[in-house]
Amino acid sequence: DVFQSHEEDDRKVRRREKNRVAAQRSRKKQTQKADKLHEEYESLEQENTSLKREIGKLTDEMKHLSEVLKDHEKICPLLHCTMNFVTVPRPDALASCLPR
Repeated sequence: DVFQSHEEDDRKVRRREKNRVAAQRSRKKQTQKADKLHEEYESLEQENTSLKREIGKLTDEMKHLSEVLKDHEKICPLLHCTMNFVTVPRPDALASCLPR
């Protein structure tokens, strides 16, 4: 029957069109997902670089403060006092160790 054959052709065309649109939508969704992942990657790379820079600064600060402490320990009256076993240090000795 010619009518039935024409109806089947129409269904095939509609199904093909529907499939084409679905495939297009799927590809677009994949592209958007890939773009989002790339943006997230870029953001994490920047954050990582920033954190590494901060680690470097903090490491330098720690080295500097360790040197300051080592230099201070050489002249600290609290460390060189023969009475440093007393639980409460003398206020005048403590005052000379504190920054002004």
